Amino acid sequence: MLDFGRAINYWIDESQLANVGARYAAVNHNPGPGSTLQESIRNQADTQELRDGGTSSVPSPAQVCIAFPNGSSNVGDPVETTVTVSYNWMPFLGDQLDVATTTMTGSATMRLEQAPSAYGAGCS
Repeated sequence: MLDFGRAINYWIDESQLANVGARYAAVNHNPGPGSTLQESIRNQADTQELRDGGTSSVPSPAQVCIAFPNGSSNVGDPVETTVTVSYNWMPFLGDQLDVATTTMTGSATMRLEQAPSAYGAGCS
């Protein structure tokens, strides 16, 4: 039950990070301290586990991607931010039970209010 609650909390955090990231992208703002908007978004995660990975539950840090679904980045076009992490269920039993890993993703899409100059598309 605790593991399920933790996974749901991480999924909610990813959804919130994606929403914040899409808003920053829409207004062309990188709040820092990361050198890219993607790094800045990941650094806002609630837990060190999502920011840095390296645990048995979350071996890799969350991946933050920014994309332009229409293929262009003009004012009024959509910008999409996704935050993805692989979560290992019950890692303390995983080797014995072959318990699955789930890829959890939060995403948000907004319309560009300013043309992007403070960030670029891609993943980090």
